[in-house]
Amino acid sequence: MHEKMKTMSCTDSKVEQMFQILLDLEENDADKKQKAAQNLIVLAREEPGAEKIFQSDGVRLLTQLLDTAKADLMLAALRTLVGLCSGHRSRTTAILAELGAPRLSAVLGVEHEQVSLAACNLLHVMFDSLKEGLQKDFRGKEDAVVLDSSKDLKLLIKHLLELLALEGASAHGRDNALNLLIKVVPRKSPKETNNSMSLWVIDQGLKKILEVGSTVCGSPGSLPVTENSRMSASVLLSKLYDDLKCDAERENFHRLCKDYVRSWFEGQELVGKLRAIQTVSCLLQGPSDAGNRVLELEGIMDSVLSLCASVREDHQLVAVEALIHAADKAKRASFITANGVSLLKEIYKHSERDSIRIRALVGLCKLGSAGGTDFSMKQFAEGSTLKLAKQCRKWLCNEAMDVGTRRWAVEGLAYLTFDADVKEEFVEDKAAMQAMFHLAKDKPDFVKRRVRKLLTAGVVSALACMVKSENPALTNSCRELVSRVFLALVEEAEDRGGVVAQGGGKALIPLSLEGTELGQTKAAQALAKITITSNPEMAFPGERIYEVVRPLVSLLHLQRTGLENFEGLMALTNLAGISERLRQKILKEKAVPMIEGYMFEEHELIRLAATECMCNMAMSREVQELFLAEGSDRLKLMVLYSGEEDEKLRRAASGTLAMLTALHPPICKRIPQVTVHWLEILQALLLSASAELQHRGAVVVMNMVAAGREVAEQLMASEVLEILSVLAKDKEKPRVAQAAKESLAQAVTYGLIKPNPEQA
Repeated sequence: MHEKMKTMSCTDSKVEQMFQILLDLEENDADKKQKAAQNLIVLAREEPGAEKIFQSDGVRLLTQLLDTAKADLMLAALRTLVGLCSGHRSRTTAILAELGAPRLSAVLGVEHEQVSLAACNLLHVMFDSLKEGLQKDFRGKEDAVVLDSSKDLKLLIKHLLELLALEGASAHGRDNALNLLIKVVPRKSPKETNNSMSLWVIDQGLKKILEVGSTVCGSPGSLPVTENSRMSASVLLSKLYDDLKCDAERENFHRLCKDYVRSWFEGQELVGKLRAIQTVSCLLQGPSDAGNRVLELEGIMDSVLSLCASVREDHQLVAVEALIHAADKAKRASFITANGVSLLKEIYKHSERDSIRIRALVGLCKLGSAGGTDFSMKQFAEGSTLKLAKQCRKWLCNEAMDVGTRRWAVEGLAYLTFDADVKEEFVEDKAAMQAMFHLAKDKPDFVKRRVRKLLTAGVVSALACMVKSENPALTNSCRELVSRVFLALVEEAEDRGGVVAQGGGKALIPLSLEGTELGQTKAAQALAKITITSNPEMAFPGERIYEVVRPLVSLLHLQRTGLENFEGLMALTNLAGISERLRQKILKEKAVPMIEGYMFEEHELIRLAATECMCNMAMSREVQELFLAEGSDRLKLMVLYSGEEDEKLRRAASGTLAMLTALHPPICKRIPQVTVHWLEILQALLLSASAELQHRGAVVVMNMVAAGREVAEQLMASEVLEILSVLAKDKEKPRVAQAAKESLAQAVTYGLIKPNPEQA
């Protein structure tokens, strides 16, 4: 039985059992299958487990899971494969050979969005492993096995490019393919000399990328795309163009773009002209140089203008957008002014579709702003821009119009306000200014209401899933946006518990350690808010609580805002009060000098938070030694703060003094030396209306009396003796009375005073 249990618990047996459960067609227990899939994924994330799966014929079995066409099993297989491929080049090469690039490409193009996203993540991990090599631990043995990955990389990219133009591929699969190409093809930095991959993609797949960019939604035979597809294609084209190093490479890019547009424009009737114009829009939003070169082809601009007058609204939309993008260049703006302004005016006046009318208006605004402050380059007659601005302000102030249309009006004003007269009129129009502010800002009550709705709908769980490393869409800018959302969600203290319960606390830690500097700061601030109002040990259980320290310390840096400093200090105060191990972690992150610096801050709340934090940190031996150091003003500051008007500041400072004087008698002897006001500060504490301050003062005095006869003599020669005598009889404050009695008893022992028969 012992041997059987040993065998059952070994990794090989676990792997086999999990695959049996997942591949058993007669197994109907969904929970059991889900648990098996989760176990397999977790096992694959550790190197020993990943190697066991790989050696146990795991890739073939995972391929069977992929071929079931069941979403849950496909997700389990893809996520397990991510673990097998991460940071391991030779294993990635073997898996790619087993699965085959066509199968991976097909999975990427499936209709199920989550499966497509998981396949995208797997491909991204494969690219990283093949392109950038391995982790240090495996570099020696791996390089001997795999010498050149360029063939595998090109094979994967070739199938991604084919997917772009494949009619059967899903819209989000196409988007995922574009996003992958954006990340893995161009050089990460101009310092890299080799741009051969970009050149290869341009030669092999530029036309396929343009196929996506030229798609007109709703037209017969068009590819399935999302609203983001064309912009993704523009970004990819821009990245590829920026990766070119010489004029010859750029000329080749221009030639391919011209050939593609010409192929649609010539002999393809109206549908072809629409595709050609849509391609121009795509290029103008990406590599604008290439877009402008294409616009110079004979007949293109004439077709744009003629289609603006089309009776078909969808044709008008494509043409007007192209016209707006084309107006960026002064030469083009002059041409459009001469040939198309009257047309845009007609569209604006007579179109029944607001989406087209507002675009026409923005086009007119853009043309009106051409030339900026150079009067010689003005496109319209004097006063025309003021009329356009007046119309934009009218639309902006019309609350009956939808928000989207009113935002287009703001965009029109953005162009027109290059003109000084337009600026002056706009600033004087309080209603328009207020309308613009209302578009950008909401009243707090509405914001709270929306946040509550989002929380109820499960936004935290969705964001937590996004933060997982398997999501390739999680770029640094995306991480920053997620951090901003989390910060908004924890703004209200009553919402923070729910955010933590749904996994928000766990998700914020990686966001605070990686990404843009602003994104990390926002995530750290959200962590601070949670730590301030929640029990940190509940919000961040186990070892996770130690991971929170570094983000919180980052909020103390001088370039952070006062609010971020304050919340960071408050959160660290809570952590420092929990355990010595946490205090040691805070010390290791070199936070103490920053905390000390904020104790001198002019802002009362920041100064208070820093003092409270230092009070908790003073429980550590290393911090106590700082107060013992010769030539330091730390002790003086604590004594002076014990006499401040702010009761909370006095409480924190006197509490620190009470602890330090109890642990280190030399500090008791130094207190009379740091300031001449020490005696009146102690007397004020003893006479305070607050029982807490009285107790702190009584403890400090008790410790000082116990430290030596000389200090005790100074105290008993003052009004402190009389105050202690009164406090010793106070039955309503037993802790204060006890400390006072002990001080008097020690003074009797020194022979400084005679015993009181009544007290005895």
